[in-house]
Amino acid sequence: MAGSTLASATVSAAAPRPRIGPWQEAWRRFRKHRLAVISTGVLGALILAVVIGPLVWTLPIDEIDFSAQLQGPSWAHPLGTDDLGQDLLARILYGGRISLAVGFAAMAVAIFVGVLVGAIAGMAGGAVDAALMWLTDLFLSLPQLPLLLLIIYLFRDTLTALVGLELGVFIMVVAVIGGFRWMPAARLVRAQFLSLREKEFVEAARALGASRPRLVLRHILPNALGPVIVAASIDVAAAIIAESTLSFLGLGFPPDVPTWGRLLFDAKDNLDFAPHWALFPGAAIFLTVLSINYIGDGLRDALDPRRIISA
Repeated sequence: MAGSTLASATVSAAAPRPRIGPWQEAWRRFRKHRLAVISTGVLGALILAVVIGPLVWTLPIDEIDFSAQLQGPSWAHPLGTDDLGQDLLARILYGGRISLAVGFAAMAVAIFVGVLVGAIAGMAGGAVDAALMWLTDLFLSLPQLPLLLLIIYLFRDTLTALVGLELGVFIMVVAVIGGFRWMPAARLVRAQFLSLREKEFVEAARALGASRPRLVLRHILPNALGPVIVAASIDVAAAIIAESTLSFLGLGFPPDVPTWGRLLFDAKDNLDFAPHWALFPGAAIFLTVLSINYIGDGLRDALDPRRIISA
């Protein structure tokens, strides 16, 4: 009896522990960051609201009712109305789709260009690396907001004449914001490539005859994605703020497209007697950007290999 107990204890002690992959470990560490988890829920609720909300709250965004202009929150208009009696809840939900779409699309442009430039610079080295880093430093030294305003002012009419007003402005805003946000990602990716290309597993793959594209796509780039994901979360917040700034200055989307920044621009002359008009779209921008920043903090802690090793 004692021998069987000892044998079972030995077998159970020798049983291997279930293997935890790096992404499972990162998720476990991310869940420990309470603010990041809460922010994920807040951002998910905001995205769900702007995607499904217009299907539930079906008031038209352009329905004018002068008898209800500048009313505060009520049962008929939960977030109040603007100076034309238009329902702010419907306009905020509709505009949130555009603001979030601009943020994520501009982030995709910035990360794609940054990863491409950083990977080429990190793998090529020499004169190519020096030239690309000179170009990166040049873009970093440019004043972004004045150039954004100038480029949109010069080319908006030409692009909208080709593809239409709303689509043209969307493409212009995404391209311009993404085109001025790729530099930090490029420097991060370059630094990761310079470090990883000298590692033993890369040398082993090279000795086995792996081509340079295979080294980049299968071995180096997957191991460099941690800082890139963190940079992507920061770029989304920066792109949303940039779009709101452009719309607030009157150079973003046209007046009949109620993005969050455009709503703030329209409300600026009525802050004394209709503060709700600016409060709710401003709160939407604030919550979105704050949530994304906390998610970025959580991703930074979860994907930092030094923190994972120390844990």
